[in-house]
Amino acid sequence: MAPLLNFGEALGTNARLFPERTGAADLGRAMTFRQWNARACRLANALLGLGLAKGDRVAVLAYNAVEWMEIYAATAKAGLVMVPVNFRLVGPEVAFIVSDSGARALIVEDALAGQVEEIRAGLAIEPGRYVHFGGPAPAGFRAYEDLLAAARDTEPGQQVSPDDPWALMYTSGTTGRPKGAIRSHRGMALLGLVLQVEIGFSRRDTGLLVMPMCHSNSLWFATALAYCGGASTVMSRRSFDAGEVLAALAGGPSFTSLVPTQYVMMLEIPEAERARHDTSRVTKLMISSAPARRETKQAVMEFFPNSGLYELYGSTEAGCVTMLQPEEQFEKLGSVGRECVGSRPVRLLDEAGREVPDGETGELHSWTPYAFDGYWNLPEKTAEAFNDGYCSVGDMARRDADGFLYLVDRKTNMIISGGENVYPSEVEAALGAHPAVCDVAAIGLPDPKWGERVHGVVVLKMGARATEAELVEWCRPRLAGYKRPRTVSIIAPDDMPKTATGKILHRLLKQRMTEREQNR
Repeated sequence: MAPLLNFGEALGTNARLFPERTGAADLGRAMTFRQWNARACRLANALLGLGLAKGDRVAVLAYNAVEWMEIYAATAKAGLVMVPVNFRLVGPEVAFIVSDSGARALIVEDALAGQVEEIRAGLAIEPGRYVHFGGPAPAGFRAYEDLLAAARDTEPGQQVSPDDPWALMYTSGTTGRPKGAIRSHRGMALLGLVLQVEIGFSRRDTGLLVMPMCHSNSLWFATALAYCGGASTVMSRRSFDAGEVLAALAGGPSFTSLVPTQYVMMLEIPEAERARHDTSRVTKLMISSAPARRETKQAVMEFFPNSGLYELYGSTEAGCVTMLQPEEQFEKLGSVGRECVGSRPVRLLDEAGREVPDGETGELHSWTPYAFDGYWNLPEKTAEAFNDGYCSVGDMARRDADGFLYLVDRKTNMIISGGENVYPSEVEAALGAHPAVCDVAAIGLPDPKWGERVHGVVVLKMGARATEAELVEWCRPRLAGYKRPRTVSIIAPDDMPKTATGKILHRLLKQRMTEREQNR
């Protein structure tokens, strides 16, 4: 197949064409394309100098910082494979991903170094391959800046094929066990180019990357901007601060991508304070990861009068599947749009594998030119994900007569809280470990701020005692914050709806608990 520049090579091109233009920044530091490329080359050579070889995995645990942009480019140049680790995970969850990926090096930010220390004894990474940035390096860690200072700023000269893997993006499955989705250089380059077409990115654009850099969302848009010579500014907050994001948007970015909850939080800022910020230079806004209500969209469009509002549906595995364009927002309210350019028509299949007619619900199968290459070391799960070249992650949808798609059930039983995917099985495993718990289910209940909140439903063992508050606290050290149940209900055994084979009916349980709350 024809060659295709990878992210690191695209950066090298920009450094040659636009050496003094800002290419990457966070709220504390900005780099020209020339500086960014030189630092990425230094890091690539430094990592290879640690004894890493093409195809080796490099895990990264960090909050948002411009170093992510250097690491993504450096691993591409060196032929190494990025393993972004969600900073919200707790120690055992981090350890699983690092170990499952077979990572041979780990880069960690100072604020999270203590978490690595707690799990380090159980990791197979050799001494000398722990790299630290953001502060003085603790014992046993190499200082990121020292590695760069000692390395060459020339291209490493590694032969990297477009079909080589570039990233292992871990995504939980319905079993709750994280799976590493293999993303190739070719797939990510094509995804970036398609986003350029769909959204209209150019070298005049600057994207404000607010979503975590360990997520597919920020990587997608960083890639799209890099390939067209646009700039990326990483929002370097550890948690979302609506006021700071608004101030950052007033500073010049033309694009950002947020989940509906984040837009709502920004719109809750007092009008007098919002009026002090000039957002006229924002021309492109993306809503993703969860459905947005009409009033939210209307308020966003009023506050950003010069911006088009886009909405996408996609997954770590399939990439961007559909796009709803600005002119379609209210004409097709509730839709996630139609297929992106370059993709085949989505198939909606019933349980027998037959396509359903318009208006009926089926499992969504997409064919995109940038779909993932499979799950890391899970051939059976990979085979389940593909059907005649079409990829499915279990989402259910329907199509109208105009070809617009509407999600019906975003993955079986999945909870979307603040734009984060939460799988009930992970919550159930934590709650179920409590000695008083006999049976448990986790569901999402409507929440005005988060869209859905994680809610646990528990049946206690006969004679056992536990309070709802105690069960919430039980989960605190066992689950990342966004996965922890905010509320718990204790019910009688007969009130837990099940099939004849004993499987809990999550959808029916959710309906009952929602009705109970509405009737209070």
